[in-house]
Amino acid sequence: MVIERSMSDQWLSNTYVVADHEGGSAVMVDAGGPVAPLLQYLNANRLDLTHVLLTHHHHDHVADLEAVLQAHPGTPVLIHANERGLVEGVTDTMAPGETIRSGELTIEPLHTPGHTSGMLSLLVDGTDVFTGDTLFRGSVGGVRAPDHTTCADLRSSIMDTLLALPGQTRIHPGHTDPTTVADELASNRFVRIWRGLDPEGDAPCEAMGEPATLILLGDDYDGGHKAWVRWSDGADDIVPGSQVKQ
Repeated sequence: MVIERSMSDQWLSNTYVVADHEGGSAVMVDAGGPVAPLLQYLNANRLDLTHVLLTHHHHDHVADLEAVLQAHPGTPVLIHANERGLVEGVTDTMAPGETIRSGELTIEPLHTPGHTSGMLSLLVDGTDVFTGDTLFRGSVGGVRAPDHTTCADLRSSIMDTLLALPGQTRIHPGHTDPTTVADELASNRFVRIWRGLDPEGDAPCEAMGEPATLILLGDDYDGGHKAWVRWSDGADDIVPGSQVKQ
């Protein structure tokens, strides 16, 4: 397997080309751009682009989809059924249990809701997983973006689906740097609390203008922070750290 990545300077979002081998078949995971280097990579390595696979519909992950389709017209573009109508250019859906094959690659969609209702992670050949905006190196996705679900969903997606994969599984997130399942189990501060390794915080705070308890103010992929807060009704939330006052 060969993986090539392009990261947006503006959004720090990743677009990937995943290929079986030079001269073989490839898929593109997300299309936030810039895609020009990846299109050049496909041409230089004589790769047949068989699919564009979208983890979710947010603009920073689909902004350059039209450019991909102009270069490779007719390429199937797949997304979860919940989000099919939210991206122009999508041709079909993908779902857990429906294996996608691209040359020698085997791709298993994993439903990992939280950040969006139809968020999909993509497990390729059982060794590499593309996690969209569910799990990052040292951080987790927020549940305040358009079409979000709940913090409970996000926790289950991470702990019961992604981090239940073998420890050596390589994680390729939707933003910035790669990591592994073992590394996130050991060092991700959100995960460590969920595992019972570290205590929850209990400091009062104001989050999104409302009183709350600050469980964790953790680092985020962009150099800022992401906050795990608990509202007065006992519900948990993951919000931007910039929206929390202590």
